[in-house]
Amino acid sequence: MTALPFHTQTFWTGLVVAIVGFFSSFPIFLAGVEAMGASPSQAASAVMAGSISMGLAAIVLSLRYRVPASVAWSTPGAAFLAVSAPDAAGFAGAVGAFIIAGVLGVISGFWKPLARLAAAIPAPITMAMLSGVLLSICLVPFKALPEAPMVALPIILTWFIVGRFSRLFAVPAAVVTLFLLVLWHNSGLPPIDNVVTDPVVVWPVFSVSVALGLGVPLFIVTMATQNLPGVSVLRANGYEPPAGRLFATVGAFSVLSAPFGAASTCVAAITAAMCCDENAHPDPSQRYMAAVWAAVFYCIFGVFAAGVTHLAGLAPPLAMGCLAGVALFNVFANSAAAAISTEDTREEAALTFVVTASGITLFGLGAAVWGLLIGCLVHVIKRRLDP
Repeated sequence: MTALPFHTQTFWTGLVVAIVGFFSSFPIFLAGVEAMGASPSQAASAVMAGSISMGLAAIVLSLRYRVPASVAWSTPGAAFLAVSAPDAAGFAGAVGAFIIAGVLGVISGFWKPLARLAAAIPAPITMAMLSGVLLSICLVPFKALPEAPMVALPIILTWFIVGRFSRLFAVPAAVVTLFLLVLWHNSGLPPIDNVVTDPVVVWPVFSVSVALGLGVPLFIVTMATQNLPGVSVLRANGYEPPAGRLFATVGAFSVLSAPFGAASTCVAAITAAMCCDENAHPDPSQRYMAAVWAAVFYCIFGVFAAGVTHLAGLAPPLAMGCLAGVALFNVFANSAAAAISTEDTREEAALTFVVTASGITLFGLGAAVWGLLIGCLVHVIKRRLDP
């Protein structure tokens, strides 16, 4: 058995990638499962399962194909969950949706028409739906300013000032500020009952409303904003990963981690770019080890997720919402710009954005689903009627 190569550069790159990947997005992931009705113990289990899932998936893919296949939990998918109404079955219904999204991911890896169908939705419409989902979350820090200025202002300022020097560390720095606020509001570090996370199994509930209202949209958002761009990043850096097998693998890990509360596992884009960079290793053929080390740290973070969620629960009111808002602000800016950048699809993208941002719910389907449906319908009508 061949020993894995060790290089200090890949080790430190992996650590940085894991810190950025985990601490930049766990507030959104946590908000998503809590909005679906997860209890504190279920939320801790979800963070644990999601982190370990993306760690194990990255190890499998990176070692199998010798490419820096960085894996993440679906941050846009979690944001979609955070603004969606929970299913009548509670968190059990959400777990059913997570499994459906994962199964669709597996199918898309082996059955190309499904992947092509998800990719056929015009990118501006998908980005408009995503920006509509993110808008209400990104407004929270600024709405909190008059109500809780001593909470919102430190988080906003930390994120903004650190972001002038390094965008990658702007959100982790805001997490540190949140930790300091917890210490301040609780007069020190309160005792943590459970440092190591206990897994909590949630038996899924399946229904039409679960599938159409949560499962299918979660699959589309994850595929369009994470899986496809993630593969594109690898190809742009000279790697040729088998896209179908990547989709099937992260989909399978999504299915396996869903009963423990985790939402979609997916191919990463931003952290993949960090692993593909020459700073990860001078030799492109050795950069896959950066993704492997990041994955190892993801698994370690997952084991201690209970401590992270415990501290989050001790945060002052509105603090976690402020943190999630600043964490998603650049994603919102990029998705909104992409949504209206093309004149041919600007009208349907604007409609998608407005409907999604409205927060309406009709016939059990949330605003994001209606935004996507209306945007696609207008797009098809325009194509048929325009000369």
